[in-house]
Amino acid sequence: MQLMSVSYSDVEAAAERIAPVVHRTPVMTSRRIDEQAGAQIFLKCENLQRAGAFKIRGAYNALARLDEGQRRAGVVAYSSGNHSQAVALAASILGMSATIVMPHDSPASKLAATQGYGAQVVHYDRYTQDRVAIADALARERGLTVVPPFDDPYVIAGQGTVAKELMEDVDGLDAVFAPLGGGGLLAGTALAVRALAPAARVYGVEPEAGDDGAQSFRSGEIVTIAAPRTIADGAQTTALGAHTFPIIRSLVTGVLTATDAELIDSMRLLAGSAKLVVEPTGALGLAAALRLAQGELAGRRIGVVLSGGNVDLDRYASLIARG
Repeated sequence: MQLMSVSYSDVEAAAERIAPVVHRTPVMTSRRIDEQAGAQIFLKCENLQRAGAFKIRGAYNALARLDEGQRRAGVVAYSSGNHSQAVALAASILGMSATIVMPHDSPASKLAATQGYGAQVVHYDRYTQDRVAIADALARERGLTVVPPFDDPYVIAGQGTVAKELMEDVDGLDAVFAPLGGGGLLAGTALAVRALAPAARVYGVEPEAGDDGAQSFRSGEIVTIAAPRTIADGAQTTALGAHTFPIIRSLVTGVLTATDAELIDSMRLLAGSAKLVVEPTGALGLAAALRLAQGELAGRRIGVVLSGGNVDLDRYASLIARG
């Protein structure tokens, strides 16, 4: 198996590098959520992060290490929204130009925010076109540096600062749950948890319709699927990365899935009990944590990463009004 390309020391370095720019987001609790779960749930609120999601951590860490020539030329990234916004914001802070490849069906709020930070947006069809190929072509044509959304050591290290903060702020966690798309957040989470609380369990959670991570975890090799159709637009990835997979396979306890219905229930619970607006992808961890808290994790102390809150309000209202 490929050796891991990132270590906890990289997470510590990232924490120093990004400290002047990112928020140290709060860890929140809710008595009603604890009662429903039958466990103590600690919510790491990256929905309150700059640009509305954890992605600014990895994006800024990756861009801040570029040399002067790369900064002058600019960067290109691809994402359904949160990484797009994060790269656009990080580039703006660092005085760089950014070109972002986004699917044409990206949430309007994510598109508007990305453009609002000054990035140029190039659209594509997520179901018929290859976003990586588009970004690579733009990089060759314009001399840009590609900033992947998850499969990059600097991005992974930056995302690991989420769990580093969580473990520093909450003692004695028995398990940590993080959303899983391409694996940047989960890989970074696993590195931090294993360094700071080696006995704690680490779970990744992906949409049921996009279970490539669960398949990969079981088979021991990267499994690629078609772009999944799910309300969790931030986790509509088709495969784990060459950097993320070895870390996940080595350090993660398990990969779970959640249905769209479970995501909606979790979003509604967060809104009603904790007054938190969380996007569908951001609710993946809580959906699975609530399920396991009814069984093997009953009565335990559980950390849950709420990865983002970027969702169009009309769509959000429509989703949580269901049922």
